[in-house]
Amino acid sequence: MIDPQIVLQILWTGLATSTYAVLFAAAFALVLKVVKVWNFAQAGMMGIAFYAMYFAVHKLGLPGYASIAIGLACTIAAAMALEIYGLQTFRRRNSPSLTFFIFTMIVSEFVQYVLSMIFGTEPVSLATSLISPAHIVGGIMITERDLIAIAATLVLMAGLYVLLMRTNQGKYMLAAADNPQLSRLYGINIKRVYALTFVVASILICGGMYLFGTRAALVPTTPMEMMIFSVIAALLGGMGNVFGAAIAAIVLTLLRSFSILVIPSAWQSVVLYALLFITILFFPKGVSFKRRPRPAPATPTQPAKA
Repeated sequence: MIDPQIVLQILWTGLATSTYAVLFAAAFALVLKVVKVWNFAQAGMMGIAFYAMYFAVHKLGLPGYASIAIGLACTIAAAMALEIYGLQTFRRRNSPSLTFFIFTMIVSEFVQYVLSMIFGTEPVSLATSLISPAHIVGGIMITERDLIAIAATLVLMAGLYVLLMRTNQGKYMLAAADNPQLSRLYGINIKRVYALTFVVASILICGGMYLFGTRAALVPTTPMEMMIFSVIAALLGGMGNVFGAAIAAIVLTLLRSFSILVIPSAWQSVVLYALLFITILFFPKGVSFKRRPRPAPATPTQPAKA
């Protein structure tokens, strides 16, 4: 019989480690929703964000907040270059969607090789020590790093919600997502909307990579594996459903965490690809929880008059 204390510990640890997965999934789903691009170049942006912060911390000796600022600046610059010199060019040419997909994949692979040449292939992390002060609460070990990660993720996701639902710029993004041609007729600058989308996605990516980099080591190929996880979450959450993708990322992380109870940890990557296969095969449009409408009560028929 499984000890309930172990189950609770796995649950808490899974929630804490889902924080960066939530941010990556939300960033991917946001670009998919607004820009209508399966942006696999996000893996490259994730690598740029991490190694820019790593260089700032370990080579320049800068504090954490300064490294985040440098990582964010580099990520935004790379995202803007991708949008201006790549995606906008394909839009002017009316290129098919497959061209966008292949281009983003090539960008991601190119960035991966460049980072490998510059920084090597040895695992590195942002933190000088991966051990964080911990407290035992109800028999569950809760680290300070877990609390910071959860708080930061909640703040970023709340900010994203306010942007999309409570600001004019967010309304422009949603309008462009629904109908970019009609949005242009109403005077919305679509190029500016797409640029803002990539900036917001860069903030989520940089925040997620900082959370990941302070609790685990990374090699240049790691972002692509995390990217696949974001794709699965975006598919399960519903095409372009940003917050649905975030919820799906939590569920998938917990599923992977609890899988350790039945399979060795070495097989968790296989579980990830199995989930991708199942998602594409059975849930290509996401998981829907809509209730079926109840049938209207039958109207009693009046007896025919003689």
